[in-house]
This record gives sequence, structure tokens and C-alpha cells, in this order.
Amino acid sequence: MLHENKANDAAGDTELTPVYGRRAMDSAIPKYELPQGELDPETAYDLIHDELMLDGNARLNLATFVTTWMEPQAEKLMAETFDKNMIDKDEYPFTAKIEERCVNIVSRLFHAPTTGVGASAIGSSEAVMLAGMAFKWRWRERQAAAGKPTDRPNIVMGNNVQVVWEKFARYWEVEPRYIEMEPGQYEITPEAVLDAIDENTICVVAILGVTYTGAFEPIEDIHAALVEHHAKTGLEIPMHVDAASGGFVAPFLQPDLMWDFRLPLVKSINVSGHKYGLVYPGVGWVVWRSKEELPEDLIFHVNYLGGDMPTFTLNFSRPGNQVIGQYYNFLRLGRDGYTKIMESMRETAVYLSGEIEKLGPFELLSRGDTIPVFAFMLKNSQTYTVFDLSDKLREHGWQVPAYTMPPKVDDLAVLRICVREGFSRDLADMLLADLKSAVAHFESQPGYRSPYQDRQGKVHKNC
Repeated sequence: MLHENKANDAAGDTELTPVYGRRAMDSAIPKYELPQGELDPETAYDLIHDELMLDGNARLNLATFVTTWMEPQAEKLMAETFDKNMIDKDEYPFTAKIEERCVNIVSRLFHAPTTGVGASAIGSSEAVMLAGMAFKWRWRERQAAAGKPTDRPNIVMGNNVQVVWEKFARYWEVEPRYIEMEPGQYEITPEAVLDAIDENTICVVAILGVTYTGAFEPIEDIHAALVEHHAKTGLEIPMHVDAASGGFVAPFLQPDLMWDFRLPLVKSINVSGHKYGLVYPGVGWVVWRSKEELPEDLIFHVNYLGGDMPTFTLNFSRPGNQVIGQYYNFLRLGRDGYTKIMESMRETAVYLSGEIEKLGPFELLSRGDTIPVFAFMLKNSQTYTVFDLSDKLREHGWQVPAYTMPPKVDDLAVLRICVREGFSRDLADMLLADLKSAVAHFESQPGYRSPYQDRQGKVHKNC
């Protein structure tokens, strides 16, 4: 033991050495290759912790839909289950049972007519891929049975979809038929859907909570149009609802809204547990109307982890703790708890959007009364822009995204605010005060010219 202490003394570090007096603290750490020697755990922790201080504050990140606060008991449960591999259902049968319970809870929440059929996923991105694959396989089966070509599938959706749908179309060789947005029209319409579909359409995607504005697309109206089209032509086009953002909001705030499996042509739904499901990232869910909508040849069976293990995932090994976090919320909150939280967030969002509208320079594109998300733009951006305001707010720690709308309306640049659990009315008032200050800063400089404008005063589309 004495020899070890002498060796440590020779190296210049002992247990008594102050943290920032250690040798590892007086030079930069390697960034792109392994260091030659070891570090003690505390020093390694301190070095990484210090670098992470340069990140933004997650609670002030109003750009993200993703949960940034959970109860300590949930965090404890999730920390205890980091080491459980979700895919290993034979070794961790009760984690698998909890996943099955969650699938059933989600299915019933969306009014599925049968026992829950679905899967957990790493967010809605994987869930969307799984749903899209099932639609393509089912379409191909129908075409082959009718003796028709199976080489030209298409998918109909707005160009306001999240990028994962573009990825699906490209990766799985499905023609994307985009319905373009129009000035003042930022969701798809039944008429546009009918113009785009044909016998090669694997499904129509409608969004419950558009990323750009938070608005709900007219799902019931689109469904009615497809039902009428089926009656006239005999061609049945199924629907998928991308409820990544709204799936854990609408059942509690708009329980009578018809958007889910109560509509017969809705065959599958995805939802993000790590958004308004109130779980840290990343967990998502995909559920199908019935077993018939999930082709059996997409399900693989393996036995090398012990027992027979059916699996329909793109990923294999992943921790079970996000599923455990989701189940904790379901048990802890129930319908009443989720309703109270969603009502509180909606009230904060509507209050904040209303106060921003009163400031004068802004026009609202949405008010936060569907999901607690809203977007707003400047009425006149001849001098400063929403990008300037976003930069100025960042000086106070706020991350409020500025971006352009989809193609055809991409000359319109907006700011968007996502209200999440943990964002109180008090924080809303502080954000409002900083936004007022930012506006006053730019309006006090009549000669200011934004770096985000070109010579004609138009906001660059790639800013």
C-alpha cells in the first residue's frame, strides 16, 4: 500500500490532490483517439461534466417536443433498468410483460377493436418504418392476388411530414406523392388526397400534430372522402395516422375527436412516448387495428437468447428502461393525471400565444389549443427577422427555433414554441419578458439590416 501511494505521489496525483490540481486537468484531453493511460473515475467524470456545461439547458429548449423532466421515482426506475435488454424477452419476462401491457394500453386508448397488436420502438422514427413496411407488404399481397404489377407502390402525404416519412419512401423504394402546402393552408385536404391516390397507393398518411404548427389535419374528413371513393370505385385505400405529437394529447383534451381506430380505414397509428407520453427519449409505439394488418412474414422468430422470440423491429438490442418509464407514467398518472397535465400545458400555451399576439409585431399561425405547440411570424420583417429574434433569445438561454415553412410556402419564416411538462406559467412570463426585450432591441435600431436577408430584403430559404 505504501509503495502504491509513493507511485501516485510520483505521478503528481493523490486522493488529496484538489480536483483542478490533478495532472489530467492541466492539458487538453484527446478528442479523436484513445488516450495512452487511464484516469481515475472522478477525474474522467469531471472532465466530461465540464464539457457538457457548454450544452444548452434542456428545460429552456423550446425547440424540442421531447420530454425534459420526469419525476425522481421514474428516473430511479429507469436507472435501475438500463442494463435490461428489451429484446431479450426470455431472460427478462416481466419487462416483456410490461411492454405488452403498454401496447394494450395504447391500443385501447386509440379504440382498437381487438386485443392490442403492436410494438415498442426507439421513437416514432422506427415506428413509422415498421408501419410503412406493413402497408407495403399488404399492398403487394393484394396486387399479386389480383394479378397486377407490384413494382410501383406510392404513398400519399403532405410535404409537411416529418423527415422520417421521406426516409421511409427512399429506403423502401416507395414513390412519395407529396401534397403541397398553399399560402394559408398548412395541412392536407380531402380533395388533394383524392387527386393523388390510385391503385398503387399503399396508404394515406395524415398527421395528428403537424411539426411546423402543431395543428391537427382533418383526419375524419379525409377518411370520409376515402370511404366515398371506395363506394364509387371499389378501391379501398387504407390510412395511417402519424400521432407522434398528438396521440397522447387528443384522447385527454379532445376525447370525442374522431381520428383513431374508430375510423375503419385507419389501420395503424404511431405515437411518441418521449413526447407527450412524458418519457425521456427514446421510446415510441406503433399499434395496428388487428393482427390481419401486420403481415406474418415480417415477424422473425429467433431462439438464441433462449425460448422462441418473435420480433418485428429494425433495431435489436436496446435498453428496457424507456418502456419501464412509460409504464410508470401510465400507472402513476392514469387518465385523470394525463388530463390534468395536458390541460395545464394547453392553458400555458394558449396564454403565451395570446400574450405574444398582443405585442403587435407578430401574427399567429396556431394558438396551442390542439397540442400545446404554436407558431408565429413577424408581420413585417424588412429589418429584423425571426432568425435574429431566435439568436437574441439564445443570449438569455432560450432555444426558440426559427425556420421556413415547407416548399411553396417556404418564403414564410416562423418561430415555434413547444410547451412541455416542467414549463410553468412563471417561465412563460420570463420568456415573454425576454421576447419583448428582443423586439425592443431591434426596433430601437431603425438602420439595422439582418444578416439573414438578401439584397431584396427576403429571408434566405436556407437560413
